[in-house]
Amino acid sequence: MLELGQGAADAGAADLIKDSSEATFMVDVIEASKDVPVIVDFWAPWCGPCKTLGPQLEAAVKAAKGKVKMVKVDVDQNQQIAGQLRIQSIPTVYAFHQGQPVDGFQGAVSEAEVKRFVEKLSALAGDDGLSEAVEAAEAMLEEGAAVDAAQTFAAILGEEPENAAAYGGLVRAHLATGDTDRADALLANVPEAIANSAEVEAARAQLELARQAADAGPLGDLSAAVEADPDNHQARFDYALALHAAGQVEEAVDQLLDLFRRDREWNDGAAKTQLFTIFDALKPEDPIVLTGRRKLSSMIFA
Repeated sequence: MLELGQGAADAGAADLIKDSSEATFMVDVIEASKDVPVIVDFWAPWCGPCKTLGPQLEAAVKAAKGKVKMVKVDVDQNQQIAGQLRIQSIPTVYAFHQGQPVDGFQGAVSEAEVKRFVEKLSALAGDDGLSEAVEAAEAMLEEGAAVDAAQTFAAILGEEPENAAAYGGLVRAHLATGDTDRADALLANVPEAIANSAEVEAARAQLELARQAADAGPLGDLSAAVEADPDNHQARFDYALALHAAGQVEEAVDQLLDLFRRDREWNDGAAKTQLFTIFDALKPEDPIVLTGRRKLSSMIFA
């Protein structure tokens, strides 16, 4: 079991945004930036663009949840600092990390640019080892230690409840233990911010496939039915479900592609829908996904 830090919890209680002055600038910015990046917003009450940029910066900093802080400096009240940093116009924004300026911009920018600026700085702060913890939990899951993986994913979520990789991993860990009810409950209560993330969508697809597997018919009988009547679309579809349930994923994809080729509109496009469910459940770079998507696209656009 990994020992995860308390960084996220501590950051939640931190004073993320503050006003600074010449007397406190060294502590508020230079020293503080040795822990996390600090954004310095140079502004003035008479500056129109500052009134828009400031709130945008504050919102983005709050969204970063402690990975970056913000200090506001009124240049009219702190002309010495403005002179030392050669502030020519406002708004001007500087970012400090490890006591040194690392980025910045002048003038008003779009809200999207503000978000990207803050996100880039947030990456400098790291994630308290959570990425490494996710990787370790994934390794446990691949090795068959699903219970240990679930405990690790849960610990990560205790520090970062909206960690999509950990949330999806926890669902998949429960599926690996056969606990579909708990997996279903997790997906029913997924935080809105990550509900449509690739990791959660993959877990949702795996849950659907697990449910289908429970009702899959006997491979031999279904194979015989397809061989006896190649145009029996229901038999071919059920055969694909049984193949997937038996772990023969590539063969299942091939049967579904054949069904799509024969009648793409059958059962409201069930073959394509099932293919996308399988693709979503796998990693995007999986050869089965890459080949399957290419073949499906060639038929769709033929």
